[in-house]
Amino acid sequence: MNRQSFSSIGESFFETTLSCGLRLRVIPRPGFAKTYAYFAMDYGAIDTCFRLNGETFRTPDGTAHYLEHKLFDMPYGDAMDRFAMFGGSPNAYTSYTLTAYYVVCAEHFEDNLRTLVEFVSTPYFTEKSVEKERGIIAQEIRMYEDSADSRVYDRLFSAMYANHPVRFPIAGTVESIQAITPTVLERCHEAFYAPSNAMLCVAGDVDPETVERIASEGLRGSRRPAPERDYGAPEAPVCPTARVTDTMEISMPTFVLGCKADAPKSPMRAEMIGDLAADCLFGSSTPFYRKLYESGLIDGSFSAGYEGMKGIGMFSAGGSSREPDAVADAIFAEARRVAENGLDSELFLRQKKATLGRLLRSLDSFEELCSRSCSHFFEGEEFFRSEEVFRSVEQSEVERFIRDVLLPERSAISVILPKR
Repeated sequence: MNRQSFSSIGESFFETTLSCGLRLRVIPRPGFAKTYAYFAMDYGAIDTCFRLNGETFRTPDGTAHYLEHKLFDMPYGDAMDRFAMFGGSPNAYTSYTLTAYYVVCAEHFEDNLRTLVEFVSTPYFTEKSVEKERGIIAQEIRMYEDSADSRVYDRLFSAMYANHPVRFPIAGTVESIQAITPTVLERCHEAFYAPSNAMLCVAGDVDPETVERIASEGLRGSRRPAPERDYGAPEAPVCPTARVTDTMEISMPTFVLGCKADAPKSPMRAEMIGDLAADCLFGSSTPFYRKLYESGLIDGSFSAGYEGMKGIGMFSAGGSSREPDAVADAIFAEARRVAENGLDSELFLRQKKATLGRLLRSLDSFEELCSRSCSHFFEGEEFFRSEEVFRSVEQSEVERFIRDVLLPERSAISVILPKR
């Protein structure tokens, strides 16, 4: 395995690409009792339409999440039981852009890693087990629908986008999952769970050569072609729907204001610029935040930030407020002021320094190291260069983002009102 070092942050890792196409990374942490193994696929909820081997497929919304649930089933039983035998603590999740499986352990690392590689790479779907899971996932979907925080974002994305599959919930709907069959799951596993579409990242006091050996033994075979993904026609800057409103049994209105950003050339840099814009506008120490807070327009639930994924970028801000529209008006007024006068340079440097501190502290987290390594790798970028990239972000870039993105004509607002 090749060793790469980053002197500016005092970090290094071992990395190689196996003959099957898997990218393998080991981040040494000598002396630590805990080991963290993270196996991620470049496959998320938005990957519903694709072309493979000359054939076009459109899978039901929620398939990636359904597949994540079903992979724990193995011919010998439940993979969770095998992890329990070795003292491993496993879990998994599906986002819009990736699916990840991970295990944390303090002993029997080799057995836990071997189990992780085996069950993720073994599709085993029976009609009975897939049907049984349908009810479980339907309950999970209803739980999300009963959450104001979840519903307000789902409604926002459906209002902001006309073509991109982000407009559908990650878990799908109770109706869409009815069309998911063992054949659909097998097809998606074949297309997206190819080792060449994955990355295995391990952090801890482990031998890199041992990790490589276990991965090589568990993932044999040659590289498979990657699917061609289709995220729909390019999006217009204007949102199809400017406002969506719903009601729930909540005590205070909840809202999210979203603004469309262009698809970034560098997702890492775009995220840094967008999040730094949020910190400069709405950081808890900024005059604008204090003004909104002291006037009672927002409370401690208010947050803002940037999110990018294949083909799109977006800025969002929201929380609880009795006057969501007044908050939105204030945000656009502050954005206009910054567009005309620029950011206070001292404020910008202070927020940039604070954000850099959080970035450097994230290097102490095994979870952050592994998940960020994988997500940035799928975007064609290197997480361990993020400190270097962040230092190069200039105030003018943040001001340009505020001027070009935080505009009423690029926005939509989703509001959940109390029923009473």
